[in-house]
Amino acid sequence: MLVDGKWVENWQPVQATDAKGGFVRQVSSFRSWVTVDGSPGPTGEGGFRAEAGRYHLYVALICPWASRTLIARKLKGLDDAVSISVVEPALSDEGWRFGDYPGANRDTLNGATYLHEIYTRAEPHFTGRATVPVLWDRERGTIVNNESADILRMFNAGFGALARNAVDLYPEALREAIDALNAAIYPRLNNGVYRAGFATTQLAYEEAFADVFGMLDELEARLAAGGPFLLGEAVTEADIRLFVTLVRFDAAYNGLFKCNLRRLADYPALSAYLVRFLALPGVRGTVNVDHIKRGYYSIKALNPNRIVPVGPALDWL
Repeated sequence: MLVDGKWVENWQPVQATDAKGGFVRQVSSFRSWVTVDGSPGPTGEGGFRAEAGRYHLYVALICPWASRTLIARKLKGLDDAVSISVVEPALSDEGWRFGDYPGANRDTLNGATYLHEIYTRAEPHFTGRATVPVLWDRERGTIVNNESADILRMFNAGFGALARNAVDLYPEALREAIDALNAAIYPRLNNGVYRAGFATTQLAYEEAFADVFGMLDELEARLAAGGPFLLGEAVTEADIRLFVTLVRFDAAYNGLFKCNLRRLADYPALSAYLVRFLALPGVRGTVNVDHIKRGYYSIKALNPNRIVPVGPALDWL
């Protein structure tokens, strides 16, 4: 991580644990918002007006949090308004790195070699982890936001006429239901797989494991009884937040993170849901299984020899 703007030690996946030895995720540090008129959003300062070509998104294709923002960018038609850079999948000793691995690219905007340089360009004395996604403002030369949930919502509503507004990922009539789903799915499944994979005690692992499969069982029953999406016919941000975990489950979490009671392929309704979501315009292009596998299996704390498995066979590919 960065301490007072300096990179210290080799990259480690676990920076903090709770009293039971459970994985604790870092809170995002940059929380300003892009808005139509540049006024402040729900958090942070103002001055970030929606303008075509002003903003740049740094992402990793292995990362589910970054993939939330990539999918929202596609569904909202913001490809021309927000440019992107993709880091290499394998985590280096200095974290995310830009380069020439297929599907990744170099940082031609700021000339950084590592993502942590973007953080210190925005805040020279930054202390914390350099995570993706990062939404960068070319005009002010700083990070607007590095919280995927915020970026997803500002892509939905913060870019005004620059976005495809026939698609509403957070419609007012469904907000209470969306928030309730997010509040249930995030700790038990989205972050639950990480709590299992990075647990430092047997107790913490088993609690996370039970949460993961309890949530998958509930979602399987929900989708078997209705659908096609979580809240009916319309795709919402809750679907995006679920999909990014499901699409990585059999390729990474089932094996490397020891979430091995069942595969996603063993859930018929969830598997069909995954295929439906992949068919949405632009979504399949945000999924790169090679990056997902090479990225997760590059985590030396979990896979010291960094051998990437050839399987599994994924029917949806």
